[in-house]
This record gives sequence, structure tokens and C-alpha cells, in this order.
Amino acid sequence: MNYKNFINNEWSDADSGKTFEVFNPYTEKVIAKVPASGKSDVNKAVEVAQKAFKDWGSMTAGDRRDFLQDLAQRSLDHADSLAKTISSEMGKPIKDAMTEIEDLSEYLQYYSELARDQVGRIVSPVEKKSMSLVRYEPYGVVGCIIPWNYPLSLMGWKLAPALAAGNTIIMKPSEVTSLSLLHWADVVSDIMPPGVLNVVTGYGSEAGEEIVKHPSVPIITFTGSVKTGKRIARLAADNLKKVSLELGGKDPVIICDDADISVAAKGASWGGFVNSGQVCTSIERVYVYDSIADNFTEALVEEAKKVKLGDPMDKNTDVGPMASEVQLNNTIKKVNLAKEQGARLLTGGNRPEEFERGYFFSPTVFDKITSDMEIVTEESFSPVIPVQKVGSLNEAIDMANSTKYGLGCTIFTKDIERALTAADKIKSGTVCINNPLMENIAAPFGGMKQSGIGREHGIEALEEFREAKHIYIDYDHSKKSWWF
Repeated sequence: MNYKNFINNEWSDADSGKTFEVFNPYTEKVIAKVPASGKSDVNKAVEVAQKAFKDWGSMTAGDRRDFLQDLAQRSLDHADSLAKTISSEMGKPIKDAMTEIEDLSEYLQYYSELARDQVGRIVSPVEKKSMSLVRYEPYGVVGCIIPWNYPLSLMGWKLAPALAAGNTIIMKPSEVTSLSLLHWADVVSDIMPPGVLNVVTGYGSEAGEEIVKHPSVPIITFTGSVKTGKRIARLAADNLKKVSLELGGKDPVIICDDADISVAAKGASWGGFVNSGQVCTSIERVYVYDSIADNFTEALVEEAKKVKLGDPMDKNTDVGPMASEVQLNNTIKKVNLAKEQGARLLTGGNRPEEFERGYFFSPTVFDKITSDMEIVTEESFSPVIPVQKVGSLNEAIDMANSTKYGLGCTIFTKDIERALTAADKIKSGTVCINNPLMENIAAPFGGMKQSGIGREHGIEALEEFREAKHIYIDYDHSKKSWWF
């Protein structure tokens, strides 16, 4: 089946006529072809988005609220079919794909209300009979580059606040999960004002870079790797564009000696293996106190063995295949390198024999880890957890801070002083206590250090997509003189 770009509420092939294939990671078969778009396709999308901005940007916040709530309901009405599309092209278990649609609906509803209420403020005057108003205005056309691991959920992170703020959008999905965004565009196409949302598929080096470089796209929001984020920042600098970059992580979890070992092992297992470890905030390093390390590691291995791999469409499946053959091969290389560098494999580390097809990789646990191993220093984005022993909280905090990343961290302890000490000292955008991978749409999400620039979620995300304008009013009608 051939899909097309969604530009100005019309479906069109790439001007070049080129396409690329989308695979089902469970069957390893081609399920569709999508346009391999280029500069001319991006230009068309930007042009119609600019035209649409004139009406969309001047619409009242209340009217945009009503529209976004319609989008939210339309998403829920088509949740089953949208979730199946995610599972078929990404390998995510259907129950987790359904959660994505629920999250997308929640984001649209939340920002529709937030943007209606947060329209500006009055600041303290500098003179009598004067007033200073601060008004928030949209940028114009927002370029959104969406990752493959949560295609509709992470689309919602960007789309909801950007639209609520009054911007129009040109969006490029990942090559791995183009169908999910095109399917959603189709679901809402009959109520979407022409040009407000445009979806252009293609490779990052072609369509993606053209969006980033386009002089009429003043802001870029991207989720993906540190390497690509740096490339985007360099390209955007030529036009002094604003960038919001949610980049990679190497999130640690600290297991203190007072933690409930069973609870911590279950939390670490879920945090490291959900979505095949393909989460920017996956648990990718474990630092456990010496005194409980053996018991904890044994419990973690047992939890890893319980994870049910299988058909993504089966509601009993915990973890499906990895999203692509590229992801699988990268995981195999990283695991083999860890073994070569001296890590001890405790479970997993291979493609499970029970599957004749599919890009599956077994949940994997290592110990005998040293801090210079690549499995500790670089993001793996794989179902792999390395475990290291520590002697104190200070040592654990130092090791947690030892990488270039600073996206999130977790600590398991019953001691609130320990927990908050770690929260104070660890350099990361999110700190979770006794519950990994937790997010709150009303609270900001983003990274420190090389894990990103800017924030998503909360009012902070809304601020990413609008500019503040100061309006000064003097209502003193007496005779004036500005010369002293």
C-alpha cells in the first residue's frame, strides 16, 4: 500500500516520485511505501502553513480550545485502529499503543485549557498612570521532527502546545513510523483547517534538514539522538532559529540498602525493558549498595526472565520486537562489546530461539561492570541493564553524574533525606523516587547537559512555542516633556 504526504488537507506524492519502504518488525515484511520527500515538498508545506497561520494565529484561544478538544475526542474514537498501526510498524504491544492514544488525547485537552487561560499578564508599572502588558504571541510555522519510539504520544507533546499557542505545523515523522502520523492526519483531516497541520515523510538528511534550514520556519522542535540534535542546532543557527531539543539519556537508578529489594527489582525490570528498552528515560545503569547487591541482582534476573515477549497484537505480550533491524543489530553489537570488555552476562544477551521471525532481543542483565565500559557511558536504547556495586550514596551520586547525559534518574529508598539529597545533587531534568519513568503532563520534562535544550510538558512547553511582547500604555494626559 502506498501512502502520501498530507499538505493543505490534500494527499500528494513526493515531487520526485521517490518512495521508501516501511517494515513490520514482527513479520519482517514490507507493509507500505511512503514518499521520500525533498526540498520542493517542504517548500509547499511551509507555504500553505504560512497562509493558514494568518487565520489560525488570530483565532481566539477559546475557539482553539474547542477545536483541540474535538481533535482529542476524534483520536479516542479511532483509538483501536491507530494503536494497531503503531504496533504493526513499530512492534509495540497493543496495550501500550492504546496508552499512546489516550496520552495524545490528554495532551490535546490539557493544552487547550492551559492556552486559553495563560494569554498574558500585567507587570508592575514604572510610572504613575502607566501600565505594562505582556502578551504571548505564536511564532508562526513550527517544524516538528518526531521520533519512532512513541510516534503519536511524542507527536502530541509537540503538536498540542504548538497548536494551542496559535502556531501552524509542518511535521516530519521518523522513517520507521511514518504510517502512524499519516493515519492520525487522515482521522482528523475532515475537521482540520487546511494548512494548519502538514505531514511530510522522508529521510532526516533530506526532508528533515530542509525543514530545519527553511527561513520561514522560525522554531524547530526535535526528539532524538544527541548527534542529530547537534546537527539541527548548527543548521538552525544560520537563521537564529529557536530550537527545542529532547535528546538522549543514560538514566541511572540507585538502589539503597534500605530499599524493598522485590519492589526495586520489579521497578528496574520494567523501567529497563518496557518498549524493548527503546525509551529515552529507560533505566540504563543500576547502582546498588554492596550489602544488598547479590540479592538485588538475583531478583532482577528473575524479573527479567518473567518478561513475556511475543506478538505485539496479543494483549498478553509485555514486550514486542525491537522497532527495526537496525535497532536489533545495534543491540547485538553493544552486547558483544560489553562481553569483550569484561562484563558478565547473567541473563539474555541473545535473540530468543522460540521466535523464527521478528527483531526480538531477550531482556539482558550484566554485572562485573566498570565505569569506562561503553555499556555504561553511551546510550544503548536496548533491553540491557548493567549493574554496578557502590558503597555509599555519595559514590552512587558521583557515578550517576559521570556521563554527558542528564535526562532522568531514579532512587529506591525508604529514607526521604537520602531521596531528596540525591534529587538535589544529581544533574538531571527529572528525578523519580521509588517509581521509575514517571511523568506528569503538568510538570516539565527535559534534559540537562547534553540531554537537551528546552522543556516539554507543563506551562514550560507552552512557553517554548510563543514569544512575549511588552505593550506599554501611558494614560497621563497632562502636559509632557521628555527633556530634563
